Amino acid sequence: MTSTVHFMDLRANPKENLYAKLGRLMEAAGIARIFSRRDIVAVKLHFGEMGNTAFIRPVFLRRIVEAVKAHGGNPFLTDANTLYAGTRGNAADHLNTAVRNGFSYAVVDAPLIIADGLRGKSETAVAINRKRFTEVFVANEIAQADALISVAHFKGHELAGFGGAIKNIGMGCASRRGKLAQHSTVSPQISEDKCVGCGDCTEHCSQGALTIVDDKAVLDESKCIGCGECILICPNGAIAIQWDQAIPVFLENMVEYTEGVLKHKAQKSLFLNFITSVSPACDCCDHNDTPIVRDIGILAARDPVAIDQASADLVNRENALPGSSLTTHHKAGEDKFKGLYPNVDWPIQLAYAEEIGLGTRQYNLVKI
Repeated sequence: MTSTVHFMDLRANPKENLYAKLGRLMEAAGIARIFSRRDIVAVKLHFGEMGNTAFIRPVFLRRIVEAVKAHGGNPFLTDANTLYAGTRGNAADHLNTAVRNGFSYAVVDAPLIIADGLRGKSETAVAINRKRFTEVFVANEIAQADALISVAHFKGHELAGFGGAIKNIGMGCASRRGKLAQHSTVSPQISEDKCVGCGDCTEHCSQGALTIVDDKAVLDESKCIGCGECILICPNGAIAIQWDQAIPVFLENMVEYTEGVLKHKAQKSLFLNFITSVSPACDCCDHNDTPIVRDIGILAARDPVAIDQASADLVNRENALPGSSLTTHHKAGEDKFKGLYPNVDWPIQLAYAEEIGLGTRQYNLVKI
């Protein structure tokens, strides 16, 4: 089986700007067929951590909102709260961050709703009966929506290799309990040689799992939830994932959550991947490093596996941009995500998603 993935490059001209071209892309991918008139449509995106500027521009979300409304849908923009201590850990802070990053109603023409409530506890249990989970916990407002449009910024990710449609759905649509369940196998380790006892990690640990003892960071694994915030925040690279079974299990956890989110929306979902500002790490960081490859374009598909495979292939066909954090795998055809995170076997997520029937890695790329 082969899925169709529609693709638009970022060329524009006086007859058609990118705003109009995005509309044509969505029509080609079948946005009109995923919902009925008056359906409530969740548009799932990442509003960006405060200080990060790599997230998708709000004006593009307005174009997506316009397309939904043109076909009679009732859209809202949404994300779920984070595990880590940042600017999106509760609904109040999350909404403030979204508005400050440009996602105000005046810009996007749709309401913003944090899908798992004030503190991440508003959830719906969905039975899936897979090898990792028998049930998953989905952010309630996403579970209750009639249809779903995933709008993902495609970039590198320190645990998944890359973040695309599957991560945007599986991780991004989980409640706080659901996120914790996915990360629970991922506990970091601390290099005493690199640790200088600065305390940055202790200030950012939401669970109080890190303390400073004799000028070195010490981790209480019984309190650690595996959110990975300390890995991102350490200025000396002293905290890292323990590369054992954690990452393969994490990837399968994320895929099973994707299945749970889409279980009742199999024919009522559309996926958009923006391969722009391809930063090496997640938009959950409070900064974004220089892109690893040029801006490539925007993809749209009804298949989350095919669109992520196509996105990864397009990135890997590129030559790396000079001056990025990539120290290897620079040439066209080399795996840029392996260059960023050599211990993350990112194809696991796509292979497992294909295995359990979420889609296919075989695709036909149709340029509009």
